[in-house]
Amino acid sequence: MASPARADGERIPAFEARGLEKVYRMGEVDVPALRGVDLELYDGELVVILGPSGSGKSTLLNILGGLDVPTGGRVRYREHDLVGASARALTRYRREHVGFVFQLYNLVPSLTARENVALACEIAPDPMPADEALRRVGLGERLDHFPSQLSGGEQQRVAIARAVAKRPDVLLCDEPTGALDAATGRVVLEVLEQVNRELGTTVVVITHNAAIAALADRVVHVRDGRIARVDHNARRAPAAEIAW
Repeated sequence: MASPARADGERIPAFEARGLEKVYRMGEVDVPALRGVDLELYDGELVVILGPSGSGKSTLLNILGGLDVPTGGRVRYREHDLVGASARALTRYRREHVGFVFQLYNLVPSLTARENVALACEIAPDPMPADEALRRVGLGERLDHFPSQLSGGEQQRVAIARAVAKRPDVLLCDEPTGALDAATGRVVLEVLEQVNRELGTTVVVITHNAAIAALADRVVHVRDGRIARVDHNARRAPAAEIAW
């Protein structure tokens, strides 16, 4: 999906954040996680947010996904004000627009792959059939397997299918390959590429693994709660070419 443009041809961002700050209170100590972040994200992009542990990238992702609210600044997704929104409005925003993939798969052990994906379908206004979502991630032959019968990479692909089944506008991925070996991680990244390319879903991947940056249209480098720089890749490298 291409981002809409203004009359002068400038693209309109899907996400626009200005002066984002987040401070956590730890006892009597204030711990800043974000320090004045400005960021735009556009429809159909694949963006990698890269930084070391503790740099603020997960906090940023949680705010974009409506899971957390900033201490200061503003952030909008299209017409949605994510700072001034009520808890009910944020819940609706997450259900209708956002899919999440985390490092931990968070599958229900007693449910099959198909049933785990079907859980997401129940809360989405226009869901993709669970079988179709699983086929898209290469698990069409594993529909009735339980998580204990699946490898780590397969479980992560079930988690991606669960997110994709909602037909989200944006897929937010927090260290999706962090618990996987290199070969399995590449397979998961190939699935994210496919979702971005075939469905037009905006995909945001946060990681500390610099090699994954080659996958992206843009790479946002985060250090100490600030955006240090943004790089544009002239060419997106296929996941198969990434040297872990």
